[in-house]
Amino acid sequence: MFGKPKRTSSAVTFDMTPMIDCTFQLVIFFMLTLNFANDEQNEMIRLPSSELAKPTEPPWEFPITLQVTGKNMVIVGSEQVPISGLRSVLQRERSALERFNRTPSHATVIIRADRYAKTGAVQEIIEIAQSLKFERFVLRAKEKEV
Repeated sequence: MFGKPKRTSSAVTFDMTPMIDCTFQLVIFFMLTLNFANDEQNEMIRLPSSELAKPTEPPWEFPITLQVTGKNMVIVGSEQVPISGLRSVLQRERSALERFNRTPSHATVIIRADRYAKTGAVQEIIEIAQSLKFERFVLRAKEKEV
């Protein structure tokens, strides 16, 4: 009557679909919440410290980030040019603005200068940009740690 239970030789399988679905949703969540505020930064640029530095402002409509190295080279996007070649890069940016029916006064030029960059280089960059009718400038510095 009561004998040994019969064993069947079936393999145990797991349904991995919920696990894959959950992993995919986590990946999408982290991609969407990733902060791209530091997107326009370059590790070659070491900002100077300043007690007057304030937190970043809300995003600008048309930002143009210029990063000045200690060797007076300007990095715009992935392109590195000497200061003397900056005029052609800014003219290209100005043309892009005009395609959107905007003037250079709508753009904000963000200058991130290395702490060892010469002040005269930053002034020269601003003069070049002003000659092309750019009006808004933001200088970046690192907040001094207390």
